[in-house]
Amino acid sequence: MSIASLTYDETVAVITMDNGENRQNLEFANAMNKCFKDALDNEATTAIIITSGGEKIFSAGVDLDWLGGRLQAGDTDSMKAFMYGMNEVFKNCLLAPVPVIAAINGHAFGNGAMLCCACDFRFMKSDRGFFCFPEVDVNIPFMPGMIAFCKKSIPYHKFNEWKLTGKRVAAQELEESHVIQKACADKEELLAEAMAFAKTFKKGRPIFGEHKKRLHKEIIAVMEKEDPEYIEPLNLMAS
Repeated sequence: MSIASLTYDETVAVITMDNGENRQNLEFANAMNKCFKDALDNEATTAIIITSGGEKIFSAGVDLDWLGGRLQAGDTDSMKAFMYGMNEVFKNCLLAPVPVIAAINGHAFGNGAMLCCACDFRFMKSDRGFFCFPEVDVNIPFMPGMIAFCKKSIPYHKFNEWKLTGKRVAAQELEESHVIQKACADKEELLAEAMAFAKTFKKGRPIFGEHKKRLHKEIIAVMEKEDPEYIEPLNLMAS
């Protein structure tokens, strides 16, 4: 089973995370960045959809077992490489010169929810799955860059509520809060709606990429200037 695979529907690239709960570790980050590279190296690609091959979970967030194992082994290099690697995944979403669309077909928790927020647009099925920031309950603060790009996708009052309560939010509330484009009935409708939306984009890469570069300039600056202050000393937990 691959961690992430790349397929096409006409000119729409589909990145499918397919590793069970799609827990994020260094191998996950590398696989996702390779899919982005391959998709964007194809000049015919006009949009990218990110989804999961599973029925229940889009992404359950950081692989805490892997992270704990690396910490116990003293493998700080791998831990830092993972953090920077995931920031590269997020930056790929933020700066890709084509629209990046999350088709959320299950639970999106923690870094899984953040991956959705880094995308340009989001769709979610409503028959199963929650969107949640559980970090407040597991003693893990957000990186400054995560806060910055989540605020571009979630109204501030809702982000404040969900971040500080750890509330599990269903698709209907996400639609009402304008976090997702549409709450879809099931997986079939989700993929059909996301694909139909993706196929409406035939924008030139230079102008689309420049729009995103200028739109997210401050977010990228935070990720590149402030995140290393926490990554380098591996200051990942609240004390």
